[in-house]
Amino acid sequence: MSGALLSRLAGRLPLILGGAITACIIGTALVSQVWTPEAPTRMRFALKLKGPLAQGLLGTDHFGRDLTSMLMVGAWNSLSIAVLAVLLGAMAGTLLGVTAAARAGIIDGAIMRLCDILFAFPAVLSAIMLGALMGPGALTAVVAIGVFMIPVFARVTRSAAAQVWARDYVLAARAAGKGAARITLEHVLPNIAGQIIVQVTIQLGLAILTEAGLSFLGLGIAPPAPSWGRMLADAQTYLTAAPHLALVPGIAIALSVLGFNLLGDGLRDLIDPRRRLAA
Repeated sequence: MSGALLSRLAGRLPLILGGAITACIIGTALVSQVWTPEAPTRMRFALKLKGPLAQGLLGTDHFGRDLTSMLMVGAWNSLSIAVLAVLLGAMAGTLLGVTAAARAGIIDGAIMRLCDILFAFPAVLSAIMLGALMGPGALTAVVAIGVFMIPVFARVTRSAAAQVWARDYVLAARAAGKGAARITLEHVLPNIAGQIIVQVTIQLGLAILTEAGLSFLGLGIAPPAPSWGRMLADAQTYLTAAPHLALVPGIAIALSVLGFNLLGDGLRDLIDPRRRLAA
């Protein structure tokens, strides 16, 4: 009995570990909106480049700003952009995917070719083009990452929806005279919602990593607002004198991506019945 319990727990380890890491990051981001040890933009040049525990929990940067406070607020900024971008990509991509599955033929082919075109413009390239038009900032990052996510969700949704359209109950609904839109709302979307949720979770990790890259290049959140990518960019000059400046945001980004990926893998194993049977 105990062996079976340990086996089940081991099978759920990615879900548990990913959920715990994700909960800590989200909790930190939420707490930062009501409390931080110091004002994250407060400069104290007399206390610059202090190491961890020498001044505050994680030390200070080259302007004397508290790294703990910057890390907490940076978690909120990074998560906010990632969530908005993934929601944008998920909504637009899901709409395109279910439409392609419901309207096989010319419409399906046109939507898939549109996705191929969007795939040709990575988030960084899109952000550079948008930055030239709109200027760098949070909105530019959200739109650039969101547009890059659209074909990902469109392909996943189309594949899952096409399988549902081949099911007997959908064929029966079509024989009963139900239209494509009604079948999509009543039968297709409820049956693929789990796969979409799993994809959202996985893409959140990628969105956080992409946002950090855009901020590193100066295309994300504008200073002085804290951002993990901006913190990494500022740390380049001080890698030898103060390596903690790069380690702190770097570890935060790595843990965020790891947490969301583990959570997505765990949810996929939990939702997919074939994986449950295999376990």
